[in-house]
Amino acid sequence: MTTARFKFLRPEDIRQLQSYEFAPKALVEGYLSGRHRSHVQGTSTEFRDYRQYVPGDDPSLVDWRVFARTDRYYLRTYNQETNMNGYIFLDSSHSMGFGEPSTKLEYASFFAASLCYLILRSLDRVSLHVFDEDIRDFIPPGSTQRHLQNLMHVLERNQPGRKTSVANALRRAFPLLNQRGVLVVISDFFDNAAEIFSALNPYLHRGFSVYLCHVLAPEELELPDRGLVTFRDMETQRRVVAHTGSLRPHYREAIRSHIKALRELAMRRHVDYVVARTDASFYHLFDRFTS
Repeated sequence: MTTARFKFLRPEDIRQLQSYEFAPKALVEGYLSGRHRSHVQGTSTEFRDYRQYVPGDDPSLVDWRVFARTDRYYLRTYNQETNMNGYIFLDSSHSMGFGEPSTKLEYASFFAASLCYLILRSLDRVSLHVFDEDIRDFIPPGSTQRHLQNLMHVLERNQPGRKTSVANALRRAFPLLNQRGVLVVISDFFDNAAEIFSALNPYLHRGFSVYLCHVLAPEELELPDRGLVTFRDMETQRRVVAHTGSLRPHYREAIRSHIKALRELAMRRHVDYVVARTDASFYHLFDRFTS
């Protein structure tokens, strides 16, 4: 689909993504597919209906004969097309800058870029929301090659920002989403679990399919034993001196309790939730959402 070179969508990523198929119907019904592609290529020729052109659609799909008769822009749709909108929310708070050799934000950006590519390759539309405690960048849904380039440029210039507020960002973004679709939130979710799901309720009531991708560095899951160290909160700059040996059991219990709370709330609300370690390939996330 693209020959341009981007930091988070490398040629080797594009080659590997050829073996994945984005399934719009499955997504609308609540699944994200990583199945291998069939041998059938191209767009279905079975005409289904017309729909009105919206900004971000590919102008080459406009039916100009209908335009000549009606003076309005319409696109021909086919049985293969579902006109699905994918909304990707990328946490870019200061805590997402943690991790070595790659930060959580870099890991999340690779996954977000690949997801954008797969959605657009299927002729669906994708939107990007970059947030910390508020929405910092909002790219409305689009489906063109230029739209993909704009998304990649936003990802490349993006940097960790202020403190985390997943709940506030979700609430602020809801009025911007005019059509239901698939909502993918990529975050370290250092926020109150109940508040996050309270903010997700309007999306769920409107019929969105919601996926939560919980990105964590290995050190955040295990807390290595490094003796007496100074811990600095990346968002508040508060410093605490503690011995990791005595802290580890309490820390492990706290992080496991937080993950458990998110997972249990997700199960109750029929939300798909997965923990993604930055030391594992992000490609396994596509398989995680296989129908």
